[in-house]
Amino acid sequence: MRPGTSEDVKERTREKIKEPEMYRVAILNDDYTTMEFVVEVIVKVFRKTVMDATKIMLSVHKHGKGTVGVYTYDIASTKVQQVKRMARERQYPLKCTMEKA
Repeated sequence: MRPGTSEDVKERTREKIKEPEMYRVAILNDDYTTMEFVVEVIVKVFRKTVMDATKIMLSVHKHGKGTVGVYTYDIASTKVQQVKRMARERQYPLKCTMEKA
């Protein structure tokens, strides 16, 4: 074989990188969890400002559900577990869910 012939050429295959699926994390309203605790959870777990956390909490209170963020599966799942752990430690029935965005 001589250099430059067709046998020397290697094919390059490009792998398509697929974007990860995203999940919407939401907090659900209940009649027992205090508004202050919901704000505290949103600030600590979702790293929102107190003002943004208050707006989300009011949305939860008025509409029954409020989106706190959109994340990849692993991050969303971790945040849901953190919320559940905090609620359990403080004995609140606060619910946090995730669904495909």
